[in-house]
Amino acid sequence: MPRGTLRIYLGAAPGVGKTYKMLEEGNRRRERGTDVVVGLVETHGRRLTEAMIGDLEVVARKTMAYRGATFTEMDVDAVLARRPAVALIDEFAHTNVPGSRNAKRWQDITELLDAGVSVITTLNIQHIESLNDVVEAITKIHQQETVPDAVVRQAAQIELVDMTAEALRSRMAHGNVYGPEKVDAALGNYFRVGNLTALRELALLWLADKVDDQLERYRAEHNIGGVWEARERVVVALTGGPEGDTLIRRAGRIADRTKGAELLAVHVARSDGLASGTDPANLARQRVLVEGVGGSYHQVIGDDIPTALLDFARAVNATQLVLGASRRGRFAQIFSPGVGVTTTAESGPIDVHLVTHEETKRGRRRFSGRLTFGSGLTWRRRVAGFVLTALLMPILTFALDESRSVLSLPSEILIFLSAVVLIGLVGGIWPAVVAAVASFLVLNYYFTPPIHEWTIAEHENLLALLVFVLVAVAVSATVDLAARRTAEAARARAEAQTLATVAGSVLRGERPLPALLEQLRETFTLASVTLLERRPDTPSAPDMRRDPAKWQVAASVGNEPSVSPADGDVDVPVDDDLALVLKGHPLDAGDQRVVEAFAAQAATALRQERLAAQAAAAGPLAEADRVRTALLQAVSHDLRTPLTSAKAAVGSLRSPDVEFADEDRRELLAAADESLDKLTRLVDNLLDMSRLQAGALGMAVQPTSVGEVAGLALRDLGPSAAAVEVHLPDDLPEIAADPALLERILANLFANALRFSPPDRPPSVHASEYDDRVEIRVVDHGRGIRAEDRANVFQPFQRLGDRDNTTGVGLGLALSRGLAEAMDGSVEPQTTPGGGVTMIVSLPIALPQGDM
Repeated sequence: MPRGTLRIYLGAAPGVGKTYKMLEEGNRRRERGTDVVVGLVETHGRRLTEAMIGDLEVVARKTMAYRGATFTEMDVDAVLARRPAVALIDEFAHTNVPGSRNAKRWQDITELLDAGVSVITTLNIQHIESLNDVVEAITKIHQQETVPDAVVRQAAQIELVDMTAEALRSRMAHGNVYGPEKVDAALGNYFRVGNLTALRELALLWLADKVDDQLERYRAEHNIGGVWEARERVVVALTGGPEGDTLIRRAGRIADRTKGAELLAVHVARSDGLASGTDPANLARQRVLVEGVGGSYHQVIGDDIPTALLDFARAVNATQLVLGASRRGRFAQIFSPGVGVTTTAESGPIDVHLVTHEETKRGRRRFSGRLTFGSGLTWRRRVAGFVLTALLMPILTFALDESRSVLSLPSEILIFLSAVVLIGLVGGIWPAVVAAVASFLVLNYYFTPPIHEWTIAEHENLLALLVFVLVAVAVSATVDLAARRTAEAARARAEAQTLATVAGSVLRGERPLPALLEQLRETFTLASVTLLERRPDTPSAPDMRRDPAKWQVAASVGNEPSVSPADGDVDVPVDDDLALVLKGHPLDAGDQRVVEAFAAQAATALRQERLAAQAAAAGPLAEADRVRTALLQAVSHDLRTPLTSAKAAVGSLRSPDVEFADEDRRELLAAADESLDKLTRLVDNLLDMSRLQAGALGMAVQPTSVGEVAGLALRDLGPSAAAVEVHLPDDLPEIAADPALLERILANLFANALRFSPPDRPPSVHASEYDDRVEIRVVDHGRGIRAEDRANVFQPFQRLGDRDNTTGVGLGLALSRGLAEAMDGSVEPQTTPGGGVTMIVSLPIALPQGDM
């Protein structure tokens, strides 16, 4: 019996319409003649979902008792007995009542699939096991019900039921998801715009990854090795040479011309770690450059570079490959076509770009530092080889001369060949060459007819002697090459370990540049390491590197910092303006490669520190300038308005030319008093804002009742505050706050809500406990705030472009947020369903008196 197929409707949050889509698909299949039943559907009282069940056959649920309560679960046995073609089963992650057939509903569904029943189900992204901790970090709610990723990924089809955060909140506000009694708490907690947006993006990313997995699995199952251009991917090959910068920039331009193209850089390292022509400093710099243009850096292992490049390109489904033109000369290309030509010939549907550069045909640069034969062996072994030659040749000659009657010429040649091989193993190629030539001459003079003459009578003997010399030299060269490769491998391993240590120390340190220089000093036991920078007012000159007056210390570690590049034992130029100077002892050529990699990283770390410092310095200056400008613009009128009103009222009362009635006198006095009150509030706000910015605001945090403080704030606002609807739970816990400051916060928010709410829809205040905090929501139904303007609404001295200067200086929201943050709280805006703004004040719950 074939196994049933699984289809999942995936959503970012409850209420997006997963169950509705599942029932819609069930009805569509039933109309086509498919045997469809409803195994279990949770409608949650939603009318549209209940109506969508329609004429679908519903399998009766099984009733179960647990701890004195009655529950209903899906009757798996009944569904198996009915054995439909398709079963509609809601809530894939549901946990069954203890005592059920299976602990989880996904296990029930797996059993049905094994029985040949296809299943359509629903799932929210927060219930996928691998995303559980991510969702908890976003929503601050731990999900108890999860489904293993492997179970979800086995689905034949996963369809995302998508809905924007605003649309979902609007559905909730209209009662299409939860009942009216749950809407307010849901909108203020789990269903915040930020939570929903993050969950939606998480669902899209997870599903995109699932689609990529399906594509790769399909290609593997059907043995498809070619490239499918589902998305443009540009791969640039880096050798570690200086031309890599040019290739990266060219590949970046190619990717930019194709919207949505992905850039990947790859370096092929040999499996033995001995990459000829590879400079770690260049690779370190080029990796930073790749990431700077929006690409990613990769490294693969392979001895056949064209094959490794094409394998990587096909693995990532690349569509274009960028290579540098060959650095080899024409003579070298006669014997080998080169990487570029070979890769182009074997690339298939992948487009290959061969980019010319300044290094073309200059030849590959070797970085080994020693190019002479015998460099893999120590001088002691070479001397030992020559000594062994001087001793062994006479001894063998005498011994073989005495055994002339017993041994033939071929045997004598083999004995001398063994001696030459032994000398090659000890001393390398040059002692072995000397031994081979000496053996040739001895064999010719003493053992090859005619004896004791420098001639050879038979051609076979001449051929044997020549082959003898060639074999001896070949064996010796092989020994020498193996020794050099061993030394190079050891050095490469040491360099890799050093660079890995450098990367770790830089990543772990709070200040990357000092950590990098200290690591370099410790690695090579140096007295000091100094990064020098050319002074800005100093022009470049040939003798500049010897003049201390033209350099300044950018960073240094150790006791003896250098003052110029010529002051140290090692000078590594980074660019025209930077130089890394090492003092302590000279370094050999092999170590120079590692130091160059350090230098490239040091330059990058210096620039990052400079940018961070500039950003930190510019932020407060820009903020101070903005505040000062706004203060002058706003206060110039807002201070004058109440002063003018008060002065006019008092001046009228003092005028001897007019006799005022008692009622008029009272009105003038009331106007003066109201104007002075406005002026007092404005000055108080300005002083409090100044104290906040100076960190000198005094507070007396204590357990505080939200209801009492809200009542005081409303009373201070006068008769207009009677329109505010108050909905505060009786069991709301006390919060840790300064009552006077909280009153100021609520008064500002109430006044703001009254100002913008229409007369027929007055503002309201709600509160609820959420986690270890209390959230106070001040709701208005005014014109609202655009999403792009929410960051600006809390800036002082502005009103989102409203400059009529009749409604205040614009400090209320800025001061409210500042006061809340001073008490470990926050003030955040959200859109009110149906229009308007909801200001949410979040403050911590007060601890019991014994814990404070």
